[in-house]
Formats: sequence, structure tokens, C-alpha cells
Amino acid sequence: MSELPPDHNADDQPDPLDPFDEIIAEETDRDPDLAVIEAGSRTLRTQGGPPDADIPARPADPEVDKALREVETELATRWGETKLEPSVSRIAALMDVLGEPQRSYPSIHITGTNGKTSTARMIEALLGAFELRTGRYTSPHVQSITERISLDGAPIAPERFIETYQDIKPYVEMVDASQEYRLSFFEVLTGMAYAAFADAPADVAVVEVGMGGSWDATNVIDGDVAVVTPIDLDHTDRLGGTHAEIATEKAGIIKQGATVIMAQQPVDAAQVLLKKAVEVDATVAREGLEFGVVERQVAVGGQLVTLRGLGGEYPEVYLPLHGAHQAHNAAVALAAVEAFFGVGAQRADALDLDTVRKAFAAVASPGRLEVVRRSPTVVLDAAHNPAGARAAAEAIGEAFQFSRLIGVVGASGDKNVRGLLEAFEPVFAEIVVTQNSSHRAMDADELAGIAVEVFGEERVQVEPRLPDALEAAITLAEEEGEFSGGGVLVTGSVITVGEARLLLGRG
Repeated sequence: MSELPPDHNADDQPDPLDPFDEIIAEETDRDPDLAVIEAGSRTLRTQGGPPDADIPARPADPEVDKALREVETELATRWGETKLEPSVSRIAALMDVLGEPQRSYPSIHITGTNGKTSTARMIEALLGAFELRTGRYTSPHVQSITERISLDGAPIAPERFIETYQDIKPYVEMVDASQEYRLSFFEVLTGMAYAAFADAPADVAVVEVGMGGSWDATNVIDGDVAVVTPIDLDHTDRLGGTHAEIATEKAGIIKQGATVIMAQQPVDAAQVLLKKAVEVDATVAREGLEFGVVERQVAVGGQLVTLRGLGGEYPEVYLPLHGAHQAHNAAVALAAVEAFFGVGAQRADALDLDTVRKAFAAVASPGRLEVVRRSPTVVLDAAHNPAGARAAAEAIGEAFQFSRLIGVVGASGDKNVRGLLEAFEPVFAEIVVTQNSSHRAMDADELAGIAVEVFGEERVQVEPRLPDALEAAITLAEEEGEFSGGGVLVTGSVITVGEARLLLGRG
């Protein structure tokens, strides 16, 4: 069921002079991450990045650092995030013995393939700007495990992280003893987040699924607003090999009577999501129809966007993030917050424009086209699947004036690495393949074999150690001289990006 804002009429014909109608007219089966509404000049290039990212360093106090490492070690003994048993029975049991903390606050639940974390951060910033106390749960982390749980717009303090773990540990052990399998790493962290939000107490929780939807550990909440970012092919061994199959799993977060904020989707995925919404009597707002991006233009450090929300238009909103995909994430985030406040349903008026502008101007998304060094410029992006790589490639070409771009790629072995490399091939002059420290990392020589097939042998260099790969890429970028406009993009995995971030002096 779809509910239009009061000023819409489903029978209205598109006005050819209205730029918003360009969204509706676009092909519905386009790649959602690459859809661009062309606007403004391409000559204004960024000289600075987004606001400083809130990535915590290791605790300065040796005792706190030791205690945090002990917690991390204990968590590491559990099933990792890639080993799954499709059930919410264990997390439901944990919530039961904890007294159902996830029921003590309303929540916005976010699923999709790409853009979830950036969208969650934007939603958090908007809610905080309207003076609500937020709890945000996202994954994976870039550098510190404490990033995953955020209170009031900042990562939870290490001391509080440790305290929360110790508080729920007896209950975790109780559930472990009663279940066929122990709680996983992700399930324990989810329990910690829900408990921390209740203890704060949070006015609203912003929760990103770990994988999928129906059987994801986060899905013991009843999200008042369910957000579905663009769906693409990823984790196909677990979620299915088609957009429709993946959407079926992700539709599991849509609860009875909820409001669904749906980014532009492949047609078969959209059909699945809409059918689920009808089954549970949910209200749907669709990007390109009820809300969307009206206009966007490149600006210093990001972009200037005009968004159409459920309650009207929000002109000249500065977003300090690069790429058309981030503009679309912003439109989704704005609609989600409007829906949370009842805009388009209980009320017709838009949110306060100045507050919206202030919130978006303060958004940071670490590891998403993040500039971490100059001369030459080094950019980090956590793209790890073909859709994310295509979005990053499009955005870096738009936002940066690189005459020569060198790629540093370290990927996970369970990803569509060929598709990722093919997406970057048009923008990389040369590529340095490497591997991160994760046990999931693809061997550098194996990655090189695929890269040679995509790029040709003369454009591929192999450096198994990430520090050596960064040094080699920076050297290649500098070959044409100090003012040549060479740059480096480090990508392929969140882990690769996080480790490069540390090596380059961030965090």
C-alpha cells in the first residue's frame, strides 16, 4: 500500500518543466547506485574532505585498553560474522532474559545491499539535530569495534562498551547453555547495543542489519520505519542469486503497520518489497515518486543538493560527501526521518529547513571516499562489491580532477572480485593488488591473476604487504611530478580501508 503526501495526485500528468519528474521518467531497472540527475558545473573540484570522521583510537589509559582487548578476545572466540545459522532464536532468547530492552524505544531499521551505514549516519544526524537522543548500531567497523555502537552521535566510550559487555555476559552464558549453538559474535554485539540504548536511555534507535533481514540478529525489533537501500547481488551464497531472492530475505524487516522508505530498486526487487508491504498493511514511500533528488551539483568538499521529501522541497542542502549515490542516500534518510515524525501521514508540513541543512552539513562517513592524505591525494573507499565499485568509480571521476589514478585493492575471497575490478578498470591507470590481515582476504597472487585478466599485465603490480602496496601506489602517483594531479584510491574491503587508515596516520 502506498500513501502519497497530501499535495500529490496519482492522476496528475508529469510537468515537463519540473526537474523532479526527471526522476520518475528514468528507467526503473537502472543500477540504483549509478543513477545521476545531471546538474551544475563540473569545474568546481574539491579541495577538502568531509568533517573529521568519528573513528576512535585505542584507549589512552593502559588499563582500559587492556580490558577492551580482553573483551575483544572473548568475542573473537565466537562464530564470526560470516558463519551464520539462519535463525533469530538465540538473540530472541537473550532479549527475553534481558527483559526485552529493544522494546523500550522506537526504532528505524535499515536493510539493503549498499549505502546502509552512510544512510544510518545521516538519519542519526537528522534525529540528533531535532534534539532526540539517538542510539545507532552499524557494521562492520572501520578501525575500532566501539564504532558499531553509537550514543548521541558518537561512538560508545570504551569504558561503557566494557561495562555493557560485563553486564550482559552472565545472561549470554545462560543462553549459550540452553541453545544448540552459542551466540555468535554479531548476536552478542547486537544484544550489547540494544541493552546500551535502553540504559542510556535512547529516544530512538537507528539499526543497520548485518546481513539480509528476516533472520538477521537485529530483527528482534519492530521498526516503526523500515528503510531499504538499493538492493544488488552480494552474499549470493546466503541470500540468493537474484534480486528478487535477496529482496525476499531483506523484506523480513518490514513489520505490521510500518512505514517503508524504499530507495530505487531493480524491478523484481521492488515487486517483492511492495508485495510484502501489502501483506502487512505497511505504508510505502518510493524514491522517484514520493521523494527523491531534485538537483545536485558538485561543491567544494562535497555537493549541494535539493531534495524532495514527503512534506515538500528542501533546497540547497550542503552534503559533505561525494557522489550521486550519497545524494540518493540523503534523500532516503530525509524521507525516513520525515516518516518517523509522521510527515506525509499525520502531518503535511515539512521539517524545519535550517535544522535539516545543519544536520546534513555535519555528516561524516568514514571510509566512504574519505580523503586521508594530500600530495598526492589518497582516498579511501570501502566498496567491496561491483555495485559499490561502480558508484565509487563514478563519484571519484566527478569529484576529483585526477590526471592519473592508482588503485590499491585488497579484497575478500568470498566476493565478486572480478566484477569489482571490472568496475574500476576504466578509472585506474594502474593497480597495486595486496591483501589485508583478515583470514577472509584473497591471496594477493590469486587477486593478481584476476587483475591481469582485467587490466593487462603491464598495469598490475603485486605487493602482498599493505604498507608496501601503499608506498608503491604513492610512488606511481608521483611519477608525473608534484603538480601532475596523481591520486591513489584504496578500496576492495572495509578491512583494507581500516588498516590503510591506520597506516596513513588516522585513528
